[in-house]
Amino acid sequence: MLQSNDLSRPFTALNQDSSLIVVIEMSQSSWLVAGMIPGIERQPLKKLEPDEDQLLKLLSRWRHEARHAGHAIERVVVAYEARRDGFWLARWLRERGVEAYVIHPSSVAVSREHRRAKTDRLDSELLMRAFLGWLRGERRHCSMAAIPTIEEEDAKRPNREHEKLVGDRTRLVNRMKSTLARLGVRGFKPTLRRAEDKLTELRTAEGTPLPENTRDELRRDMGRHRLVREQIKEIERQRLHKLEAATPAGKGPHAMIQLIAQVMGIGVETADMLVNEVLSRHLRDGKAVARYAGLTGSPDESGKRRREKGLARAGNARVRRGMIQLAWRFLRFQKESALAQWFCARAADGRSSTRKTMIVALARKLLIALWRMAKTGEIPEGVILRPVA
Repeated sequence: MLQSNDLSRPFTALNQDSSLIVVIEMSQSSWLVAGMIPGIERQPLKKLEPDEDQLLKLLSRWRHEARHAGHAIERVVVAYEARRDGFWLARWLRERGVEAYVIHPSSVAVSREHRRAKTDRLDSELLMRAFLGWLRGERRHCSMAAIPTIEEEDAKRPNREHEKLVGDRTRLVNRMKSTLARLGVRGFKPTLRRAEDKLTELRTAEGTPLPENTRDELRRDMGRHRLVREQIKEIERQRLHKLEAATPAGKGPHAMIQLIAQVMGIGVETADMLVNEVLSRHLRDGKAVARYAGLTGSPDESGKRRREKGLARAGNARVRRGMIQLAWRFLRFQKESALAQWFCARAADGRSSTRKTMIVALARKLLIALWRMAKTGEIPEGVILRPVA
């Protein structure tokens, strides 16, 4: 039985005589639109400027051609691959009565020839074959991406910007330290508040003042570091303000963040990332949650050969990295929990290879447990919560 969040097959049976099926091969400079029109033998291709209004006019024209051929169009279905443009076109088309889907690019099977012809025309034909198989309800032709609302997309921006700014801050600090080390300066911390005022007092290993250009470069880097640090603090303040303004007993992402952040060892930053990236999504079950995070295996079986190639690394890399880091932290703060005991029992031999393998399994189990906690309020066994303020 199909569920409300099942994107493996369509909900509506395909009647090809009354359906206009269209796929779009999108690029930054142009859109190649391929259609399958009932009653028309040819399968038209039309190159357009990246303009949604021209696309809508083309769909209307093809609908009229089908009507002249004796086929009344009751359903217009459009699909394109998830790429740089994201989901805005699908939302725009759905608002105008067009059934729009976004296809996972990696789910479309391609030829494994070393050198194969690749053009927009061939790609559109391949996309049309995969999309038709999906519309007919055949499994494993392609996978559809869930189309988020603009509010859901916007909710991810603060955490992703915070992650980028933290990386920028680390790069700036490392660059300043390497600049000083090149001159033999040790023990100086460029992140201190009054570090810029002390640059004139610094001496190189030869006992000379810092060179003028190097000193100016360090001042500029310190200014960038100060700006990045202020932006990080601003994002954190705004997030805490929104969480405090949210209703304690309410529902939605803010309530989930407050609930997940009560677990000892999970901070607001990690809870915000998990909720907005995975826990607030309408996923089918625990297996779908682990698969979305790329925490499932990739078995290689052929004949007598049986081996595991490691993580599939499909899905959301941000969630996968965060969960593996959280799993190590969970072992420190939740030693008496059932999950931590499960890990310790299987990594008792102390071998690093065993611990490395089992920490991924713990990350998968922990993610599913947090997903159940966010959805149903079920607290994982033995997990310690922070006292409610």
